[in-house]
Amino acid sequence: MIDDVTRGRRVALSLSVAAVAIAAASGVIFWSMHESEPIVPGAGVTGQHMLSEVQPNIKGGDGDTPFYEFAGDKAGGTLLVLGGTHPPEIAGMLAAVLLVENARVTQGKLVVVPQSNRSGFTHTDPMGAYYHSFEIARPDGSKRWFRVGMRLTNPIDQWPDPIVYVHVPTGEGMIGQESRNLNRNHPGLDSGTLTAEVSHGLTTLARQSDVVIDLHEAQPENTLNNILIAHERAVETATYAIIALKGEGLPFKYDKSPTNLHGLSHREFGDFTKAEVMLAETPNPAMGYFRGRLSMDLLLGGKDADYVAAAKLGRLYVTFDDNGWPLEKRVARHLTTIKEIISAYNELHPKTAIVIEGIPGYDDLIKRGIGAFLNPPPK
Repeated sequence: MIDDVTRGRRVALSLSVAAVAIAAASGVIFWSMHESEPIVPGAGVTGQHMLSEVQPNIKGGDGDTPFYEFAGDKAGGTLLVLGGTHPPEIAGMLAAVLLVENARVTQGKLVVVPQSNRSGFTHTDPMGAYYHSFEIARPDGSKRWFRVGMRLTNPIDQWPDPIVYVHVPTGEGMIGQESRNLNRNHPGLDSGTLTAEVSHGLTTLARQSDVVIDLHEAQPENTLNNILIAHERAVETATYAIIALKGEGLPFKYDKSPTNLHGLSHREFGDFTKAEVMLAETPNPAMGYFRGRLSMDLLLGGKDADYVAAAKLGRLYVTFDDNGWPLEKRVARHLTTIKEIISAYNELHPKTAIVIEGIPGYDDLIKRGIGAFLNPPPK
């Protein structure tokens, strides 16, 4: 007969073994998120660099991230495109990836940072039930995979959060976790937290640019949907671009960068560099608070019955029906916005024009899908 003490010890041992197994499996998943998804540069890329080349403090760490240069044979201006400032806003990251894999520059220079907050791609929101990654199929049946990530820098890279985050140099106070929000840290610090140092590196790239476009997404219930926010120096270029977008049947709202909100790219890059700076937003239902259970159909297809119901009640700032907001539509809007901003800038600044070819067109991307414009995965 097994006495109660022995039985208790066996149960405790079994629970301990199960706990160790669960912890080990979780650890494997946790560390696997530090593996970078492959980005396959196209023939137009003339230089591949790491952000640590302009911000040495971050070299070799989770904040170090690649950026890609496209230099034309003819002199002109420089365009900087940022994706992945907020990693869950995947349309911005993918639009930047498609530039890297398809664009060709004949005049001026293009610089693309697909994953601006690389540390944010190494974890997900523990309360958001997000997928760690997703796949996009190519026409030949092969697949490319990408991270989802979280809005903030990984706490293993920057901790603890202060009770109040004080923005430098303005002194504006914010909730403590915003110290890990890259788009509240600009223009950054040469020596500070990881997020501030990453920001400082991106600000350095912005100082070398004539135009900066930061690609984002927002919840459908957020007022910041299908909007182009511009620093006052970029108002004319943004206005021309919005008029052209509306003419193509892609209405965008316009907003001028608030002067009393700090740390944002469209404010601080504009104030601390000579560049014309704009930030573009598209709707992402997978990020929203009205959505139902997260699924790949929601993440990639942008379809959700709860959002359809919310739209009928007038609770959203975008139209929403059974077609949803699929990822290819959002990526196409970002790429078309970039093309129209370039066109507007060139019309206003012909002496420093930027000529970029190979950017996937809106109708073509909607018809063929994102996978048709992704290069084969590395072997």
